[in-house]
Amino acid sequence: MRIDLRHLRAFEAVAEELHFRRAAERLNLAQPALSRTIVQLEDVIGEVLLLRTNRRVELTEAGRVFLAETKAIFVRLDSAVQQARKAAAGHIGQLRIGYTDFAVSGQLPSILDGFHRCYPDISTELIYGSTQQQLDKLKEGAIDFAFVTGPLLEPDLDRTVVQRDRYVAVLPKHHPLAEQPEVELADLAREPFVLGSMSGWSHYRRQLDALCIQAGFLPSVAQEAYNSEGVFGFVAANIGVTVHLQSAGSFNRQGVVLRPLKGVTARVCTEAAWLKAEVAPVQQKFVDFLRAWVPPD
Repeated sequence: MRIDLRHLRAFEAVAEELHFRRAAERLNLAQPALSRTIVQLEDVIGEVLLLRTNRRVELTEAGRVFLAETKAIFVRLDSAVQQARKAAAGHIGQLRIGYTDFAVSGQLPSILDGFHRCYPDISTELIYGSTQQQLDKLKEGAIDFAFVTGPLLEPDLDRTVVQRDRYVAVLPKHHPLAEQPEVELADLAREPFVLGSMSGWSHYRRQLDALCIQAGFLPSVAQEAYNSEGVFGFVAANIGVTVHLQSAGSFNRQGVVLRPLKGVTARVCTEAAWLKAEVAPVQQKFVDFLRAWVPPD
């Protein structure tokens, strides 16, 4: 025979009441059944937990230690019940979130801060990756959400726009165009460009190429970098210019200036994406939060 909660509840009641009749009434049991349960418990443990006489019931030393441990078990059990209920309601758990340079330099920090304030018991694991890498991980189940460069056309994904960025020219500090309040995109046609690598930035670079073609040229790439910090560093080194996103201003890199592109109204969207398949309660909380998020203009 093994010890179960029935034995522990019976022992706790007798140990607290120190009276079998009162304990039986408290548990809504017949007194003989309660006595048999205590005897079974002592037999399994192999120790006497309660000293019984016609006048009184007392705890042995073994009984006092067992009572303390029994109470601790009930505390942990109550905690487990509460945690399970929180998990079922989506108030506790972990999310695995992929992100790009554009997301982390834009709205993602504000989104995560707001979500953590609403749901402090939900932790997040953040995983950097290109748009394509994140889409692959999403389909493999390696991440729960992907913050990627849109627009997405994946039929098995749900998504919502969390960020809309204007294009800006990023110039070395002493570049002649840096003195102008706005820059014509066509004025960059003969400039060497610093761009994110095609392997990691393909979604953005296709959109940038289309924008430049409308202005009559294709960017001449002098240098590629793996992230925005590298792009800005190479521009600061006067290796070339680039066209980046408005949110890039958060990098605050010395040696470069950002200028609006005159007449360019196109935006680059960052989208949060997740699988259309049934989501866990904790994931649904994040979905609801994202759908309520209003991207700033």
